[in-house]
Amino acid sequence: MAVKNTTQVLIGGKIITLSGYESEEYLQKVANYMNGKLTELGQLPGYNRQSQETRHTLLSLNIADDYFKAKRQAEMFEEELEAKDREMYDLKHDLINKQVELDEVKEKAQEQVQELQQKVAELEKELDELLK
Repeated sequence: MAVKNTTQVLIGGKIITLSGYESEEYLQKVANYMNGKLTELGQLPGYNRQSQETRHTLLSLNIADDYFKAKRQAEMFEEELEAKDREMYDLKHDLINKQVELDEVKEKAQEQVQELQQKVAELEKELDELLK
């Protein structure tokens, strides 16, 4: 079972204790993300004049927006990966088919060479008999 980690982080100028099964580095990263969002929003004109509830709502909306954009990007990467996997499967399938065709062509060519060698041998034999 995973160990629960507890760490103190600084968010919005306040020390907060976070706990979770993630690493302390991850919890610090989350706090750093929150501070970045707070700084970003704080630079918007009029943001600091809004009520606490409105600021929290705007922060939540911005985080939700980031989440859905990241989720969509992950879905797009997943779709690209699936498309590349299908393409690779098709290429492997084509390669196997071409290898089978090549083997068949080699076999036919070998048979033709043997037939030609037999004909050459027969013609040489006929020539020897005619020359005798």
